[in-house]
Amino acid sequence: MEERTLLALMVLSSLVALAETIAQKHAIDIYSLHVNCKVTSRFAHTVITSKIANHANESREATFEVELPKTAFITNFSMSIDGRVYLGIIKEKVSAQKEYDMAVSRGQSAGLVKIAGRKLEQFHVSVSIAAASRITFELRYEELLKRQLGKFELLIKVRPKQLVKHFQIDVHIFEPQGIRFLETDSTFMTNELNEALTKVQNETKAHILFKPTVDQQKINPELDETLLNGDFVVRYDVKRGATAGAIQIVNGYFVHYFAPRELPVFPKNVVFVIDRSGSMAGRKIEQTRDALLKILQDLRPEDQFSFITFNSRVAEWKSSLLQATAENVASAVGFVQTLSASGGTDINRALLTAVSVLDKAERLPERSVSMIILLTDGQPTSGESNVEVIQENIQKAVNGKYALFCLGFGFDVSYKFLEKMALSNGGIARRIYENADAALQLQGFYQEVATPILMKIEMQYPENAVEGLTKNSFKLFFEGSEIVVSGKISNELDLLPVEIKAQSHSSDLTLKEEANVKEKEQVFQNQSYIFGNFIERLWAYLTIQQLLEKSISAQEEDQKTLEARALELSLRYSFVTPFTSMVVTKPAGQQQAELANKPTEADNEKSSIFPVRGKLSIEVSRALLKRLLSQYSSWFISQLRAKCFIQLFLLILSISVPRLRHKMGAQPLASEYPQLLLQLPKQNETICLNTDGKAQPSGHLLSDPEQGLSVTGKLGDRINHFVQFELDYVNPPAQIHVSTDEIVLSHNNKSTRLLWTESATSTIQGLRVSVEKERSVTASLSDTVTVKVSFVKFPDGFLGLYFLNTGHFSDKVSGVLGQFYAKAQFENNSNISQRADERLLSVSGSQHKVTRQYKKDYRLEAPSDPVPCWSIDVTP
Repeated sequence: MEERTLLALMVLSSLVALAETIAQKHAIDIYSLHVNCKVTSRFAHTVITSKIANHANESREATFEVELPKTAFITNFSMSIDGRVYLGIIKEKVSAQKEYDMAVSRGQSAGLVKIAGRKLEQFHVSVSIAAASRITFELRYEELLKRQLGKFELLIKVRPKQLVKHFQIDVHIFEPQGIRFLETDSTFMTNELNEALTKVQNETKAHILFKPTVDQQKINPELDETLLNGDFVVRYDVKRGATAGAIQIVNGYFVHYFAPRELPVFPKNVVFVIDRSGSMAGRKIEQTRDALLKILQDLRPEDQFSFITFNSRVAEWKSSLLQATAENVASAVGFVQTLSASGGTDINRALLTAVSVLDKAERLPERSVSMIILLTDGQPTSGESNVEVIQENIQKAVNGKYALFCLGFGFDVSYKFLEKMALSNGGIARRIYENADAALQLQGFYQEVATPILMKIEMQYPENAVEGLTKNSFKLFFEGSEIVVSGKISNELDLLPVEIKAQSHSSDLTLKEEANVKEKEQVFQNQSYIFGNFIERLWAYLTIQQLLEKSISAQEEDQKTLEARALELSLRYSFVTPFTSMVVTKPAGQQQAELANKPTEADNEKSSIFPVRGKLSIEVSRALLKRLLSQYSSWFISQLRAKCFIQLFLLILSISVPRLRHKMGAQPLASEYPQLLLQLPKQNETICLNTDGKAQPSGHLLSDPEQGLSVTGKLGDRINHFVQFELDYVNPPAQIHVSTDEIVLSHNNKSTRLLWTESATSTIQGLRVSVEKERSVTASLSDTVTVKVSFVKFPDGFLGLYFLNTGHFSDKVSGVLGQFYAKAQFENNSNISQRADERLLSVSGSQHKVTRQYKKDYRLEAPSDPVPCWSIDVTP
């Protein structure tokens, strides 16, 4: 009787699922999906745009789900519903969490982004759209492609889950060094889909277009099911000429790529430390044995090696390192085949024993690389179990002499523990996923570190001419990888010299190169498919990644400083990093906000739970479900044709699918550009300033005596926007006149005229003025606020003004704009009835009621997109 009841419930559950599937299948239609990726010198900028229509006569839930690389930072997200745009706003994590907590009811889960696999994260957002409405989702992210085993890899996850009328992947690659080889790969490609793939390539550029028709997407002509479910991969490498690498420069920022080749490989002294505790029993120990057997065959005759195995006890295979002769490798193969698993986990004593083996080793080659490779699947349970004590013990024992690589097998390990221990000792950590290819993952990691060709690498640049330099000292360089260093050229230079010092197996190396700044800048002129100031963004991306890495192993005080710097850069360049979050706003009447946090590999543990909102999940055994479907499938089909099923279908639908009749939010459409835009310091709030009708034609906007900077502006005769700005600098004594017609630089009674019709750069005693053709002019000076003026051609031609690096402003900054940078603060006033779209802003002791509005933002590449800001009227 119980089984029959269960079967009846299963049938009803299946009917509900079938009804929902049929209802949703034709109601929500992804009619366009476009992935547009621009790769410029390894730095990839990807935009995913999905357009969805609701064909039903009632509200439906539309879902945007994207899997993006773990190494990427999300930079922007927006939803456009019936002409209204809802933006994701990137904020400091604590501030964003507070806003989120206020916006949603207790018990709802946070987190739009979660780890989806070994290389991917999943971004997921759902929103209810009205009957017969359309919605456009757009997600942007950026990443620096990392060279591994001699190639760069761009991974695009393709999973639309339905046939898409307009489906397209566009990949543009520009590599000034030249493209050495280019290939595409896919897990779902068929002969028919191959016909939809085109590649065009020349010396430095490539364009890959994948544009399948609906018929080409089908699994077979009879089924409306898509083949597009898997990975689309582009792999390539660049040509390498100069031994000192390649330098590229854009707008005062440089990047230096260094990947020497054809150098002799250092002999290795490697100790494998293998966990054989009880949790490794079964498949894990089998895969470990398989991987080690292959790795042993890859040892070079000049290498020396040994094994240490551990559970509750630590065992040395041999009392010393052995040369990788055929006889010794054969002996090691026999030992590896006997590995079994049982007992606890004494990581501390195992690693100390490995360090001791290397310390006691005799007759090691003078120029060789010593490393320890730890593989474990658990946390320390035997011997010393305090992870902080273990980390301290190992760092003291290693003392910078060896590199420690930590491989965490599965999800029971404490990845944070392994990561900190590896980074503190010149190595890296890596998770090995418990899949069928775990042995290949282990082999792949070993191949990455198997061929060290340089050690003690120092990349040296002129100290007085370069600032913000990323990491330029490296312990080891492995063949097939690449060193990337970036920075900002702070002084006027014609030539940027670089000197590389390193040790190879045969000698000490000194490599020198000089980059002609103007020639390097010219390489990237008039390349329409290059996104923005990509080297500056690459520099910020790389700096943040390295600050994150440093903070893991830093002391508490240093950690706070590193994290503060990473946060400042994340906010300035709009990156979703572990220190920032993106608040995704939704139309009124729906769940008001969701929070996108950047997960790390350390978050990817078994304890991480991502609850599902508003859904009841009934789990059944696959065997029972299979039997049920086989028994009742014919009945389902026959009932589909019966009127009684349609009635049942409608009844189930009315119960199981909530009819969301929320009215769309009454957010105002952007109707105009504000006169001025500014970002409140340390508050990540945007203010849009408008003249109140009493404005004079010209006005004092800002002055800061400590910065030696003042700015005035002039409104147009026929338009209520600025058409002219004057920037006055004290040191150097210079003036910059910016109008809709031209830019004039004045210094020592001499003037230089620049035009909007072409990009150009001019420098006056360190004051750098850069014109981006028909877009903007930027004035930057070391340790001074950067001023940027945007040129907006339409509708009538006007100028927009905003400031970067506002942390440089002093307490003495004043003026219509200046007062906001010194004395503006949002307040909560319990005495007034405060709506969600109204707040109080205190400026110079006066309180102003500001309203939430959507205005066109002249700072954006697509200025027609409205952005939320707090509007206030001022009198210049």
